[in-house]
Amino acid sequence: MNLLTDTLNTYVGPTIFMAYSGLYKPTNPGKYRGNPTRVIYRSLWERKFMVFCDNNPSIIEWGSEEVIIPYRAPDGRVRRYFPDFYIKVKEKSGKLTKYIIEIKPKKQTNPPNEKNKKTAAYRNAALTFAKNYAKWSAAREYCEDRQMNFLILTEDHLGV
Repeated sequence: MNLLTDTLNTYVGPTIFMAYSGLYKPTNPGKYRGNPTRVIYRSLWERKFMVFCDNNPSIIEWGSEEVIIPYRAPDGRVRRYFPDFYIKVKEKSGKLTKYIIEIKPKKQTNPPNEKNKKTAAYRNAALTFAKNYAKWSAAREYCEDRQMNFLILTEDHLGV
């Protein structure tokens, strides 16, 4: 985790805000796991992380929404979760470490404040958190089974 958070802002530009989507063209397509001509970002935060992965020499392989993890949604149905990123990092020790990474606003990583329980905004935030929690629980189990690490990066980690 320190390698990621310590060096993230070295490889990216100024502070940006979450929004927007588009097509990212890797400058190092050989590092990309998947089709490097179809790399889609769904927020500028994701794009910032793509630039970081593409340009960081410690990241030897990366992919965006290339991993599929089945999970049970709050409605009881089995659904498919596509985490934002997969990366393979060569640590300073030479060890290879694999990560599944999700990028989310910090406010979506915690349950909503219960003081506004009767509002539609609260109900929407509670449902979003419940869905995310189910996905992240499945991702942690998936990673544990494969000797990988699961990380949720927020604006605090991305420096935005």
